[in-house]
Amino acid sequence: MAATLSRRWVLSLFLVLSTEIVFRSKAVVEEQRREEEFYEELLLRPLPDRKVLAHFHFESRAPPSASNGRHHHLFPKAISQLVQKFHVKEMELSFTQGRWNYERWGGFDPVSSRNAKPPGIELWAVFDAPQGEIDACWKNLTHALSGIFCASINFLESSTMYSAPEWSFRPASGNLRHGFLPREAVCTENLTPWLKLLPCRDKAGLSVLLDRPSIYRGFYHSQRLHLTSNGHAEGGMYSGIFLEQTLTIALQPSSRGTSLSYSSERNLQPSWSLSSIFGRKVTGRCVVAKSSNVYLQFERDLVAQLKNLENHGMNNKSFGNYLSKTDYELSINPDVVYQEEAKGQGKSPSVLYEFSIEKYSDSQPFDLGLKWKIPVIWSCQQAPLHGSRFLMGSGNERGAIAILLRSTASNEDLGTNGGDECKLQVDIFQVVPWYIKVYYHTLQLFVDEKPKATGDFMEKIHIVPSKDKISPGVMEMVLKFPCSIKSAAIKLEFDKGFLHIDEYPPDANQGFDIPSAVISFPDFQTSIPFPNHDNKNSSNLLSIFQERSPVLSYTEVLLVPLTTPDFSMPYNVITITCTVFALYFGSLLNVLRRRVGEEERFLKSKAISESGQLHMLLSKLSAKLRGKAWEPSQPSCSSTSSMISSKLVMKVILVAAFAVAWKYYLD
Repeated sequence: MAATLSRRWVLSLFLVLSTEIVFRSKAVVEEQRREEEFYEELLLRPLPDRKVLAHFHFESRAPPSASNGRHHHLFPKAISQLVQKFHVKEMELSFTQGRWNYERWGGFDPVSSRNAKPPGIELWAVFDAPQGEIDACWKNLTHALSGIFCASINFLESSTMYSAPEWSFRPASGNLRHGFLPREAVCTENLTPWLKLLPCRDKAGLSVLLDRPSIYRGFYHSQRLHLTSNGHAEGGMYSGIFLEQTLTIALQPSSRGTSLSYSSERNLQPSWSLSSIFGRKVTGRCVVAKSSNVYLQFERDLVAQLKNLENHGMNNKSFGNYLSKTDYELSINPDVVYQEEAKGQGKSPSVLYEFSIEKYSDSQPFDLGLKWKIPVIWSCQQAPLHGSRFLMGSGNERGAIAILLRSTASNEDLGTNGGDECKLQVDIFQVVPWYIKVYYHTLQLFVDEKPKATGDFMEKIHIVPSKDKISPGVMEMVLKFPCSIKSAAIKLEFDKGFLHIDEYPPDANQGFDIPSAVISFPDFQTSIPFPNHDNKNSSNLLSIFQERSPVLSYTEVLLVPLTTPDFSMPYNVITITCTVFALYFGSLLNVLRRRVGEEERFLKSKAISESGQLHMLLSKLSAKLRGKAWEPSQPSCSSTSSMISSKLVMKVILVAAFAVAWKYYLD
């Protein structure tokens, strides 16, 4: 009886605990479902060179969690595990194909400063770990990202492939690691894992527009992943992660739909729609998205040109006046129109049209279109200085790296053409591989095409020389030029090193890459403030536009030809050596395996079978000529002599017959 009561008590206690655990887990899941957020937005912008910029922005937020972030409803679990295991405080990973055209597409706006990346792969991360564990965390992080995104990011684990900037890079600190892979090819194998991090993937919402052929035939394509973690708070709670995924594409729309003809056809912007440039329409928002919006932006200079063409202002707050224009037409009426806060007198503010996707469905898809009616010419706002980089010298022994900074017309717009007291600060960050032996003492500075002393313009410099097969060379430099500068050039000489034959890549004759240099202007901040924008109810993309961030640009990737050996020579040597050895060992084995007795018996039987009756007749004839009695041939040690004699007799007979015939013919 007592045993039965104890069993019932244990069973009831187990049921109570199980019920409590189930209810608590459900409460935790419901709480995370309420707090986790996901946003999706798309920004469209016409570009001056007849192209269209499409900027997809997806943001996921994981709230503070007592379960250490192990259970998520919307946030990708793989990213949260990376943050927890490798102590990542902030990280950015970008895959880029093509190069951002700063002269035509601009470089003084939040989109270009944040999302214009160098070709290939760029990865940087800030770790919340002790100094001695950062390199180990970096190497493990590269391997994990390589598996997630199906790329060669694990090559960055080598100490020759990454650096540790001190202060010139954006989030510079002692716990920062930065690496480039300029030659990494970007394809759909990298985009598919990137889309799997989205709650709806590419099945619903704005991501259905991401048609692979449409994306990869563009002139520029960059997918970016940026996450920020606040680390572990007090009480063991994880304080949350912010994941930002962006995809920036520059597409060339087809101009077949343009019905009007002008003498200057190249000045007419092509009409386009979402279905014409992506091949698809938006059938609704992602179900779990808190907001799903599409924006169409007209830049400041474009608005100014439209004002001049129409000869009237655009200061009316009612968006109906924006649609009554005779120079362009929108296929869908916008829900809200934002006008940028003017920063100065006589400057036209940019205009932003907002379209909400919530009211569209399969029966009524969203297909925004823009039709131009008259030619419009404008230019995008650029950075204070346009940076470019190139190689100097010839041959496979020495050379020089030159960084050229040219002034843009935007200096006057920014009001930086003051006196000598006005200074323009330029930060330069450059990483050079170890096989490029840079002599930093040969640094030369040219201002307005005249040689100058570097100390007159250099605020500070930090150099980490390269070590053979250990670490690359790093140069961080802060320069301050007068605002009236026209051009500046920096020159560094280098020698080309020699690599071991195992260190050459398969395409060594193509050349070796020097990663892009990073040029930033800390004194200039990019932001697009909208006074009538509600930060609480609107999207995160507009909030990012209003944040002040420094102007940043990347230079070209340099291709350096190094001395490469004749890779066909080892092949030829191996081929000849193997042939000689094959002939030698083949002959040796043939001699060792030959059996004389069996060979003689084989030749005898073969000779008998071939000679037959003819051999017997010849042997009888030979016996009569010698005056001896004919006897059958007896087995001898070798049948070679008999074969030779028979052949000799046959040759004699044939020669005699030929001589008789020839004599008869002559007579």
